[in-house]
Formats: sequence, structure tokens, C-alpha cells
Amino acid sequence: MSKTSSEKYISLNALTKFKDEDGKYHFQSDKEAVQEYIKTQIEPSMMKFSTLEEKLKYLVDNNYYDEEILNRYSKTFIREIYAIGKEYDFKFRNLMGAMKFYTSYGLRTDDKKYYLETFTERAIMNALFLANGSEDLAKKLVGDILSNRFQPATPTFLNAGKKRRGEYISCYLLRLEDNMESIARGVATSLQLSKRGGGVALCLTNLREGQAPIKGIKNQSSGVVPVMKLLEDTFSYANQLGQRQGAGAVYLSAHHPEILKFLDTKRENADEKIRIKSLSLGVVIPDITFQLAQKGEDMALFSPYDVYKVYGKPMTDISITKEYENLLRNDKVRKTYINARKFFQTLAEIQFESGYPYILYEDTVNERNPHKKAGRIVMSNLCSEIAQVSTASTYTEDMSYYHVGQDICCNLGSINIAEAMKDGKNFGEMIGRAVEALDRVSRASDLNCAPSIKRGNEENHAIGLGAMNLHGFLATHHIYYDTPEAVDFTDMFFYATAYYAFKASHYMAMKKGAFTGFADSEYADGSYFKKYTEELNVPKTEKVKELFEKYNFYIPTQEDWKVLVEDIKKNGLANAHLLAVAPTGSISYLSSCTPSLQPVVSPVEVRKEGKLGRVYVPAYEIDDENYKYYEKGAYEVGPDAIIDVAAAAQKHVDQAIAMTLFVTSQATTRDLNRAYIRAFKKKCSSIYYVRIRQDVLEGSEKFEEDSIIKNENKEVRNCDGSEECQTCMI
Repeated sequence: MSKTSSEKYISLNALTKFKDEDGKYHFQSDKEAVQEYIKTQIEPSMMKFSTLEEKLKYLVDNNYYDEEILNRYSKTFIREIYAIGKEYDFKFRNLMGAMKFYTSYGLRTDDKKYYLETFTERAIMNALFLANGSEDLAKKLVGDILSNRFQPATPTFLNAGKKRRGEYISCYLLRLEDNMESIARGVATSLQLSKRGGGVALCLTNLREGQAPIKGIKNQSSGVVPVMKLLEDTFSYANQLGQRQGAGAVYLSAHHPEILKFLDTKRENADEKIRIKSLSLGVVIPDITFQLAQKGEDMALFSPYDVYKVYGKPMTDISITKEYENLLRNDKVRKTYINARKFFQTLAEIQFESGYPYILYEDTVNERNPHKKAGRIVMSNLCSEIAQVSTASTYTEDMSYYHVGQDICCNLGSINIAEAMKDGKNFGEMIGRAVEALDRVSRASDLNCAPSIKRGNEENHAIGLGAMNLHGFLATHHIYYDTPEAVDFTDMFFYATAYYAFKASHYMAMKKGAFTGFADSEYADGSYFKKYTEELNVPKTEKVKELFEKYNFYIPTQEDWKVLVEDIKKNGLANAHLLAVAPTGSISYLSSCTPSLQPVVSPVEVRKEGKLGRVYVPAYEIDDENYKYYEKGAYEVGPDAIIDVAAAAQKHVDQAIAMTLFVTSQATTRDLNRAYIRAFKKKCSSIYYVRIRQDVLEGSEKFEEDSIIKNENKEVRNCDGSEECQTCMI
């Protein structure tokens, strides 16, 4: 590789940021950069084979491909699907997508000298794995992936079809109980799961506070911070063959006695004894906290140790909002007080310093929870889009299970909204294939190392189908992000997605049976679906109505829902949960589209990529005509517009949405508090990161370092799903 050839594709990519003498942007230069990158950096290092059969034999014999997956199909079909894949003539739409694939996803020889896969070949192995022997489904999934309509999450796309691999699952959720066996088991399980490439979130709410009694002896407990330290070391130690760094998050109730100490672990000037550097933090906030802040009152923090003694169950398993007054009156429950408004101010301060904590709106997710009889939603995951019930496990003294509870795993994938709309006539069928593919992930993973997660997965087969490229669709159809039309489109798109997802899960239930506990869910009596059977859902703006008509997109009617609900009541659903919108940082780069439901930070994003320095990433199908619809990006539209769009989707998403808020350095803690309240009132389930834009001068050019927060002279990257990120890699 000559220096000249290396510099050429970088130079072509850099032109993307600038205008020519006629005032036109050089967006075509990035496409030329892709061609140059493939020609000079990839093709010379691609291992060559005379025939497909020779290549597959090499990959199987050298333990790269899993022969068992290939053997589910005839040799004739294998040749056919590779020919079909080639006919799609897949090309990366920008340099960042090509680089992301070949640095993070594409299979390479063990010595890293040669590439063994193209994107098309990785897509084919995903289709063969996800179709599980169905030739028709495999062919259609190849088309969905190569047309960028559907993209499996990183762990699935990375590992499908490989002999030596991690699991296909994005992340895991574990709850800890207030005993040493549960803590030790949680640490050990986190290590095992990190080894397999998944991020792990743990709920610490049930752990007794510092100085609480142990065996009746006062002032003995060490509290939650030492457990956080143990977990941080655990995650920093583990990685999946160097491919994915171990990553973890911990959630704590806002009414836990150590909530302020918990938050203080992320302060820039925190004492090293308590400072948490790489572990992500999340706070679970019930409605009562907002109510107390609105009144300007103090909020009580309750001892989990005493709550368990009084109620006979852990603190997570009671509603703080419903039991608040009873807890206040009960002298057997120790309590301390902090000012509720001061709590929210502290929350905002920490987010300005670190981007953390995530926020889960406890009562909002539990009101929406269709499995109330099964238990409560007590936490979320590393990207705050999972909201499922978990139940306690109990252990013997040797840490073996006495009773296996239910914990959670995330089986994720995303629809590319803009590309899916182009094939609007077949949207329902495409959603059906995506649901079936994710159901396959839920049934194929080996979770023996985590019995409680295995049980939760086997009984629920919960999946999280999400979406990305919303801003890309809006901009290419000349809709500004912060408009009623954007909210209206989001509402109707997810309304339709929910219908087709439930329809697909019902169809699978007729073949595979309903998930365990269906009969006790609000699906079974139809009450979950009242928002569809008793309310009319139609486009509110003429522009959105015309868009769906343009693409021959059928919007289900109220009568369609009534028929479907009766079928569901009769035959069940295969999956306890269906929709969750992940951040899609990594896979949106892979698909050259805008991430999740978020607006872009800039029409041409600036990324720092190791030794290459800056890589310029133009927005999806950007041109001089639609540039202005991208120009008003995440920081310009501000939190309100982002919350309104997320809230429109959230009406139809049965779990949560990884919603990142963007503010400038001129914003105040009061501004963030207003955003929390708006999201709360709009019934959003969660808030992911808060990203702060730092405006600095670089030479004579104003440069926005929009995804980096300065923390003690160290660059700490907010989660963008990249391989350098310390969180989820969704």
C-alpha cells in the first residue's frame, strides 16, 4: 500500500466538507473515495479463490464458518443464494460505511493479513443463519439486508455463521438481590456474558445502603459503590477475542439512600476511591419524584433493608409512587431526606459533566407494561431501550440456584425507514421477515452461562425491532425535523410497524406456540390494544397522507386491528415484547444512514478514526437540494423536537426508545430539567445520553466537536456504537 494511494481516498473524502467555486458541495467525492478505498485498501488484501466451493471449504476447514449452518441447505441452493447476492451489486454509499465494515465486521484471517468476506457475503451468512433452513426466507432476507431495508444488530451481523464467535445478543439485564450470593453471582455472570461479547446492565436498587445493619449489627454494610467498583473491574477485564470491549451499566432508584453518592461517582473531581470511569449509570425515577419537585418538597429516601423486612419483598418490587405515603408513615422503615428540586439539579450537573446518567421513567414503563401480573419493570439496559419484567432469583450458600428467576436479553435489529418506505407496498411482509429473524436469534443463542437470562429468554422470546434513518427520510422528502409533519409521519410509521409486528408474532404463535405467560398478559384479554381498537389512527397532515399514498403504503385500519386482536386472543403471540428502538450508532454507519430516530448533528459529520484522523460522513442521500433539511441538526432543533418525535413513536413501541438529548454549552441545568419534565409529560420511557456541544476555534475555522466531552483533559466519547465505545455497540 503506497502512501499516495492511502492519501488519495482520504483526500477525496475530505473534499465532501467543502464547496466548489460554483457553491456546490463535493458529495460525489465521497463516493469516489469509497471506490478508491476498496480498490487500494481492500481488494489487494482480499484472499482469492478459484470457485465458491473452494472458498467455503477453506472457511469451514479453517474454523471460520460453521458448517452446520451451511448444511441446512443444499449445495445447489448455496450456489444460488451467492449468485442472488452478487446480482444486488451492493456498494457502500459512503466511505465511513465501507471502513466500518472492513475494520469491525468483515471476517479476516487470524493473522489479519487477508480479508475473507465482502459485505454481500456477510449478509448471505446472516440470511442463512436467520432463515434456519428456509430457502425462501433466506433469499428474501438477503434482499432486505443488501437493499438496506433491514439490518441485524451488531452482535448478530458480526457473529452469524461463524465457527468461533460470541453470542448474537446485544445486551443483558440482571437484577441483584440484597445478599452476598446474588452479588457474587452477578459479578460472575457479568464476566461470562462479557466474554461472549454482550453488554450487561445490573439493577442495584435492592442492595442495602452503606452503614445499614448486617445480621442485626448496625453500621456494617459497605453500600453500592464497592459493588460498582467490582463490576467496573469485571467489565474492563473481559473482551470478546479483542473484538468488543466488555461494557456494563448499573441502575439505581432515585429513592435509594445512596442516590447522591451514586451520582457523585461520575463527577470530574470525584475522589478516586469512589470515581467510576467506564461503568455507565442509570437512574430509575418514579412519578412521585416529579410531583414532589413540582411542589418544592423534600423527597424521602428509603432503606431497602427495611423495605424488605416490612413488605417481605425487595424495594424494586413495590411501587414507590403508590406506597410513598405508607412508607413515610411507617416508623420501621428508616428514611433520609433530600430536596427533590436539588436532586434534579444534581442530575443535570452530572449529565453536563459526563453525559450520564440515563433515565428510566419507572411508572411510565410499568403503566405500559402488558405483563403486570408477571412482575415489574425495574431497570433498562446499556442503551435504555429495553423495558421488560425481571424477577428475583434465590441461591444456596454455594451460590447455586435455589430458585431461578427471570432476567432479560436483547434480541435486536432495525428497519431503515427511508429504504423500507421505498418498498411500501411490501412493508408488512418485510416487517414479518424481520420479526421472524429476531425470533430466530432468541431461539438460537446459548445462554447456559446465565440460567436466569436463559429462563427469561426461553419463556418470553422477547425481541426488540427498532428503526433508523428517520431524519434521512424526512430530509430527502423535504420535511424539517422540528415540524408537525415529522411528528405525524413518525406516529403513523410506528403505528403501522406495530400492527405488522403483532401480526407476524401471531402468525408464528400458530406455528411455534405462544410465549409462556401469554394467558396472564394484557394481550390475552385485548386490553393492551384498546388504543387501536377504540381510537382512530390516521395521518393528521396532508403531506404525510400523500407520502404514504405515493409509496402504496397500506396503513392498517381500526377494523384491521379489531380482527387481529381477536385472532391474538385466540392463538396468542410468540413474543412477549416486539418493539424497542436502539441507538443504532454502528449499524447506521454501516448502512450509511442517520442513526435511530435522532436528527444528525451536522449535514457532514466529522469522525475521528484512529491513525487516519478525521473522516467526513455525509448524511443519507444528501445533495445541494436537501442540504438545508439536514442543516438544522440535533443541536439546532434542541431537546423539545427530539422529545416530541420520540413521544410519537413511543405510543406504539411496547418497550422504550434510546433518546439522546443534544444541548449547547450555553444550556443550563434548568434547561435540562425542563427536558426531563417534557419527556415525562409526553410519556417517553427513557432518556439515553445527554450530549453537549463544545464550540472551539481550530485555526480560523469554527469546529464543532459535537460528540466529545472534555473530562480531566481526557477525551470521553459519548456512546456512538463504535468499536472504541465503552458501551453497547448496537
